Amino acid sequence: MAKQAASGSRIVRGSRTGRPIMALLDLLGRRWSLRILWELRDAPLTSRSLRTACDEASPTVLQARLTELRDAGFVELGDGGGYGLTALGRELCETFMPLHRFAERWRSSSGV
Repeated sequence: MAKQAASGSRIVRGSRTGRPIMALLDLLGRRWSLRILWELRDAPLTSRSLRTACDEASPTVLQARLTELRDAGFVELGDGGGYGLTALGRELCETFMPLHRFAERWRSSSGV
């Protein structure tokens, strides 16, 4: 069970402070979290399409991450049954774009 910090913030794995950046990094550092967000950046996907896009990730793990990302407000289940990004999720993905551009340049220059 998670303990509460003096400020009332939830303690997150790897942090005793409950600082928002630590909570976000913890969530994004969980297996498949970033990949799910990345695959949803252009359009909503059904569970099956998302699993395929995520290299056939375990359905159990994928659903656990989707639940966590939904609880965090980054992903929502649409009327048609597909998962998509919320406005907050789209904003988060926009923050990845400079890193994405850097990674593309790095790959080109390093031959990775």
